[in-house]
Amino acid sequence: MDWSVAHSLNHFMVLHDGLEDPLLAYVLASEALFLGMLVLVCALARHVRYAAVRRTAVAAGVSAGLGLLVGKLITEFYARPRPFVTHPHAVHLFAPHAADASFPSDHATASMAIGVAILLRGRFRWGSIALLFAAILCFGRVALGFHYPTDVIGGAVIGAAAAAVLHVRPLRGWIDALSDLVGGAWDRVTDAAIGRDGSAPASSRKARAVVGGPPSSRDE
Repeated sequence: MDWSVAHSLNHFMVLHDGLEDPLLAYVLASEALFLGMLVLVCALARHVRYAAVRRTAVAAGVSAGLGLLVGKLITEFYARPRPFVTHPHAVHLFAPHAADASFPSDHATASMAIGVAILLRGRFRWGSIALLFAAILCFGRVALGFHYPTDVIGGAVIGAAAAAVLHVRPLRGWIDALSDLVGGAWDRVTDAAIGRDGSAPASSRKARAVVGGPPSSRDE
């Protein structure tokens, strides 16, 4: 059943080049997209006003990290060959890929952990969007010949479980404290560089005032 579904999806993708091109581009760029999204949110969600948003992004990143760690431990004991390794003449591999362990899918694990973590933090709209893109990624990993369906299902379960475990107190509180600690340091650095509201910091304004000096009698 597992191989039958993987083979059918892979064959479908061979016959639909118009779908294969954008799907392959997304799958190959997915790591940078998900990671970049989290980094960007952490960088821009500054100060107490957006502390909850930053905590959500940090929780999503930590959840993905835990899920990937669990997946790595599994591969130490169970190294399932990938479809293109087991069926080299039946699978069309759309892009070069390492012949490492197939189960669980790291991409499914991390993307699903991120989506579920965002959802659990009450960000239903953004969590749903992240889960939608995670589902498309899981489909693409199978259809492009990288995984079996159970690889991405297993990864999705691990990622969702990691997010759920880290949402339980006191772990959630520890993650929030980490976010506030690192985020507070980042806020102080950015405030010193660009000012709290994006304007020039007070030291820069004072320096310009000193350089300009008091108005002369000609200016009065």
